[in-house]
Amino acid sequence: MEIQKFNYDNAIVKNFIWATVIWGAVAIIVGLLAALQLAFPFFNLGIEFTAFGRVRPVHTNAVIFAFIGNAMFAGVYYSLQRVLKARMFNDILSKINFWGWQLIIVLAAVTLLAGITTGKEYAELEWPIDILIAIMWVVFGWNMIGTIIKRRVKHIYVAVWWYLATFIGVAVLHIVNSIELPISLLKSYPIYAGAQDAVVQWWYGHNAVAFFLTTPWLGIMYYYLPKASERPIYSYQLSIIHFWALIFIYMWSGPHHLLYQALPDWVQALGVTFSIMLIAPSWGGMINGFLTLRGAWDKVRDSAALKFMVVAITAYGMATFEGPMMSLKSVNAISHFTDWTIAHTHIAGMGWNGGLIFGMLYWLVPKMFRTKLYSEKLANTHFWITTLGILMFAIPIYWSGITQWLMLRQYTSDGLLTYPNFIETSAKLHHFYVIRVVGGTLFLLGFLMFLFNIVKTIKLGNMVDNEEAEAPALFNIGKRNAASETWHRWMERKAVRFSIFVFIALVIGGIVEIIPMMKVDSNIPKISSVKPYSPLELAGRDIYISDGCYNCHSQQVRPLRYETDRYGEYSKIGEFVYDHPFQWGSRRTGPDLARAGFIGSSTYKTAIWHYNHFNKPQEMFPQSIMPAYPWLITRTVDLSMIPLKIRAMQTLGVPYEKGYDLKATEDYLKQAGKIVGELKASGVTVEPTSEIVAMIAYLHKLGYDISPAANKLSK
Repeated sequence: MEIQKFNYDNAIVKNFIWATVIWGAVAIIVGLLAALQLAFPFFNLGIEFTAFGRVRPVHTNAVIFAFIGNAMFAGVYYSLQRVLKARMFNDILSKINFWGWQLIIVLAAVTLLAGITTGKEYAELEWPIDILIAIMWVVFGWNMIGTIIKRRVKHIYVAVWWYLATFIGVAVLHIVNSIELPISLLKSYPIYAGAQDAVVQWWYGHNAVAFFLTTPWLGIMYYYLPKASERPIYSYQLSIIHFWALIFIYMWSGPHHLLYQALPDWVQALGVTFSIMLIAPSWGGMINGFLTLRGAWDKVRDSAALKFMVVAITAYGMATFEGPMMSLKSVNAISHFTDWTIAHTHIAGMGWNGGLIFGMLYWLVPKMFRTKLYSEKLANTHFWITTLGILMFAIPIYWSGITQWLMLRQYTSDGLLTYPNFIETSAKLHHFYVIRVVGGTLFLLGFLMFLFNIVKTIKLGNMVDNEEAEAPALFNIGKRNAASETWHRWMERKAVRFSIFVFIALVIGGIVEIIPMMKVDSNIPKISSVKPYSPLELAGRDIYISDGCYNCHSQQVRPLRYETDRYGEYSKIGEFVYDHPFQWGSRRTGPDLARAGFIGSSTYKTAIWHYNHFNKPQEMFPQSIMPAYPWLITRTVDLSMIPLKIRAMQTLGVPYEKGYDLKATEDYLKQAGKIVGELKASGVTVEPTSEIVAMIAYLHKLGYDISPAANKLSK
């Protein structure tokens, strides 16, 4: 048997580790700023670039793609080489992957703070960055599959299954959800509209959690947990069931984010059914992880790395039980649009992903740098402070969500809403938000301890960039011997064959749920009174999205009594056929706006009301946590973009008359003049091109088309 000598590439792993700790600090600091803004609006600083609507997507993208993403690459690049007994396929591809990913992170931060966004949660980045993400992901996959092909082991270890599923799953999700029509370098519209866009977005949004924040980390768990505990994985058979059941079922579950909303019942039912089924494979993985530690609990007591891994597996079990429970319509009526969902996602992000990152790096860094951890005592202190921080963050937010739901649905003995104004409920949550800040501060303090410990360990050690290794050559994978080899072992031997089966398992759910939704007039009937946005309203909608208003306000009234009594008539699927992108929202930090322009409703507000509310919200409502938007008054709309936007909408099927783009600007100024006149009558002078005029027009459009006034005019 020929023994081949080769080298592992540790340099690429080191680079991703440095990126993880640096971007992790940034992500947590930005998250703490966002938490402070909800507790104390002063921290919006009165600047458009630091307003909550801009900061929140920077935080979520920094956590997901910068902190967790870089840690994922570090964990994959190290473990993949070891289990395959091969250096990464191509060093240049590894470097392109690293530097390209850091460029994406920088571009994301700059563009999101500048208000350049698509307005779709977890997919906010504009089309040039989407293309760059796709390129970097192909580079990563090319490098990984090339390494699998040149491996020196016969069968592919379980961790690699998860890495392959991650590559294929994220590629499919990102490409389908990011199909956009560009109108400039920094502006595009998704090709999907309304309910179509909602289904595609939450098929992506839910499964991005699955295939970026779960599947690669399950692979990392299957490698690093046995290594750190020095115990073999408990059950190979259970890992097979866990893998195939999870990647098949997950892709069907996205619609559970859209229950009670303007979506066909059959889509909602599929989302609920498969979400409940997810408990089985998810808990199978959790059990496999916990039972791997059998006989190693004495090590857990002394090792911070293992403690963090135990917390991670526990959080995974909690989140994957809670998620299916939140998919039940009775529970979803409580959790959706409240802080419950925020607590749920942070248990997963801080506990599952954060715990595995800390545990992995506390084991990996000393191993790579051939030294001991600088301070095990400091690492254990980090563990307890972080665990306390997670609890102090999550518990008040769970409590906040339940409290607000109870207040929102409370009626007096006369059958009237006890708290008809949304702000009456949000004002009661202030002390919960203050406690969350304390929890976030503790988590940041623990992270700084971790950062110090890792840096000191690196300085103590001496890493070899090209680590020498040897393994027997793999000459012939051979044919299956049915007597000695299971069907799954046979499938593992061929990476391409295995990947094809993974792809098939992944795409079935998306095909069944998404393709029928593309049929307008059958699954998505139109409403005759619903008209396309005017040029001014369309510009206002883009400003609304740019300033991140969708982060706090929903535009979807559910058919629940306390919602229709508070906001007006429930939302219908035909109302959104011209919405590119949809704006249904996922959290109400402020009231729902779906009926903001409904004439004759209590939700309708005059132009001067909106002007004053944007300029000085706390003067109108002292308890409001909404940031002020004074820049809307002084900033102007670029009128040269109006014809381009109209032509883009026409391309997407919005029924503007032929040649309307040529007179769209004239109509813009005509409608703007009416709002300017209305404001002038109230003593306020603004220019017709002022952004606040467009915003007011957009808010007056919401719900107007189904109001009696609009129906009367349409007749």
